[in-house]
Amino acid sequence: MTATYCDHCGDPLADGDHDRCRTARRMEPPRYCPDCRRRMVVQVTPGGWTADCTRHGTRTAASPR
Repeated sequence: MTATYCDHCGDPLADGDHDRCRTARRMEPPRYCPDCRRRMVVQVTPGGWTADCTRHGTRTAASPR
């Protein structure tokens, strides 16, 4: 599935430039579901992060070592 919304700011990807969002996402987990724009519940741990969308499930990432 192709993302429709920016997972950092929640705005549609087709609207405007998201360079600042991509830069911020290098250091931060996603905040919005890229499929439905819902705010996700995010948990950051020393080993990575999890982000839960009530409609689309859990996304995870491990911290680089």
